[in-house]
Amino acid sequence: MFLQLFIGGVLIAITVLFQAIAFDLIINQSRRLQDHLRDSQKFWKAMFLAIVVLAVTVVLIIEIWFWAILYLILDAQPDLEHAIYFSTTCFSTVGFGDLVLPNQWRILSGVEATNGFLLFGWATAFIFEIVSKVYRREGRNLEP
Repeated sequence: MFLQLFIGGVLIAITVLFQAIAFDLIINQSRRLQDHLRDSQKFWKAMFLAIVVLAVTVVLIIEIWFWAILYLILDAQPDLEHAIYFSTTCFSTVGFGDLVLPNQWRILSGVEATNGFLLFGWATAFIFEIVSKVYRREGRNLEP
């Protein structure tokens, strides 16, 4: 049990660090992208927000892959397809239950669900903040 919690804790630390770095990159690149799109696109806000949401989704998918690779390393899933499917259902907290981990690794599924729950919440807050800033900034630009 303690080995599972340790391994899960390490992967949580990796995914949190990865998401922090990725979100920092997204926010830094989004400033340049926003200026570029504002000058060249009629529907720049929709385009900008779609790109940001896509980038955040890619970050979450990579984190799901981290867990899937762990399951392959531990031989807890038979192949990559099963590992990704299982990881996606755990990370997203859907948890269909049609695939399960072997008994010696089953606690990891709950740890991954906790990790996914927190990182999806962080991603949602991140997107909300960017959307809020875009529309606040636009509102200020419209004032006389």
